[in-house]
Amino acid sequence: MSVPGGERVRVRKVAPARAFAWLLLGWRDFSRAWVPSLAHGVLAALIGWGILAVGRSAWPLLPGAFSGFVLIAPILATGLYELSKRMELGETAQWRHVSGAWARGTRPLIWLGLGLAFAATLWVLVSAVLIALVVKAPITGVDSFLRHVVVGAGSNLFPLWAALGGLGAAVVFAASVVSVPMLLDRDVDLSTALATSVRAVGENPVAMALWAALIMLLTLASMATLMIGFIVAIPVLGHATWHVYREVVDASGLPPRPEGT
Repeated sequence: MSVPGGERVRVRKVAPARAFAWLLLGWRDFSRAWVPSLAHGVLAALIGWGILAVGRSAWPLLPGAFSGFVLIAPILATGLYELSKRMELGETAQWRHVSGAWARGTRPLIWLGLGLAFAATLWVLVSAVLIALVVKAPITGVDSFLRHVVVGAGSNLFPLWAALGGLGAAVVFAASVVSVPMLLDRDVDLSTALATSVRAVGENPVAMALWAALIMLLTLASMATLMIGFIVAIPVLGHATWHVYREVVDASGLPPRPEGT
């Protein structure tokens, strides 16, 4: 039986510099299980290319679509968390661990995934509506998009869009930074996982802010390379997130997630 939402899980405080250590641990796990890890990165790059292809005929949707993709990334990295967990237990990471993690997707994990997907979809629509209301000139390519949306004279559209996106991203980050690996690892309900994730951020504001900044930098760098950077960035960040969870959350008193569910 899962731990009820009223259960308070202990959260550890960590030094801000641990954010860089998590990144190194993510790279270590990536190098130890590079074949299944790389597959996650290739999938992310393909999704990015798909968004870019669709966005070429619907430019107002493009910024929201890319930022929405980032919102659902914690769920897409579920297999990476499982690989790191197995390696932590001294096992050899295998493809069956990835498929097993998805096969035993529980109701709380599914609901969290649906919630993140809803948030991403809502943000795409909000972005498109903002651009449609403010920008009257036709957007037909990269040049016109940058001219009218990003650096439009007399328009506060981009700062407003960035502020709203930053606020939404901060809320999603706080709710999901450790909740997804926690739901995969332990038999807890969704409210417990979400509350623990928010408290983890609240107890470690500097470390988590630095971690969020590293995620943003790697994401922007990956986009700047036409999504090629995602091939490495996604698996490294996914593996690293497992170590964020393990280091910040004391899950020793929680029942493990049954393998057969």
